[in-house]
Amino acid sequence: MAVILEKQRIILRFDEVIFSNPSGDGAGSDKISLDVSGGDLMLIRLARMEQTALFADACAGIIEPRSGSVRFLGRNWPDLPPDQVNALRGRIGRVFSTGNWVNHLSVMDNILLCQHHHTRRSARRLCDEAGQLAEQFGLPGLPLGLPGDSSAADLQRAACVRAFMGRPSLILLEEPTSGIFLEIISALMHSIRKARERGAAVIWLTRKERIWNDQTLPVTRRYRLIAKKLMEVTT
Repeated sequence: MAVILEKQRIILRFDEVIFSNPSGDGAGSDKISLDVSGGDLMLIRLARMEQTALFADACAGIIEPRSGSVRFLGRNWPDLPPDQVNALRGRIGRVFSTGNWVNHLSVMDNILLCQHHHTRRSARRLCDEAGQLAEQFGLPGLPLGLPGDSSAADLQRAACVRAFMGRPSLILLEEPTSGIFLEIISALMHSIRKARERGAAVIWLTRKERIWNDQTLPVTRRYRLIAKKLMEVTT
């Protein structure tokens, strides 16, 4: 089914960006210029896991480029005061490649934490939305235990719930189907379609051959980061 776009504003813009990996392992980039618009589902293949986190961090303004600019919703991250940066990051959903769980909080509280800070909706409405998403992604309900008590598969499902909570303008997916492709791909594509229909942009970052070669994924553009160059690939 074709996605009917609500609008096609530019959500994210890389303007001749060069970024370096803070760890100094050489996983940075040459100049990257890229526009990501509302309704886009962009698939980017990278060679190493640390590159997925690095690219996503650059999108979210967590790392500052060595040169060039990264603009989210028209705003250049380094130009903003901390309160505006935090508010804007509340409009980004993300599945982290490393989990990024607060270990002393329950999985439920981890899922709801961002929304409690970035919305005026009641706790009940947030729990209702999270519960519906949890069931959609194959969980019996919101997980009440600590992250360390959950299986890797259930944490991956919970990570997808957290990423799609609220109405994010940009959704960054770092290997979202890791270990459970068949179990969640239908639910994931449903959530992606709904997000795109309302004008959000989705960037899917992967190292997996299976994902990259899957021609059933309704991606709008495909890119590969090869030898620090981001190159568009036509299929």
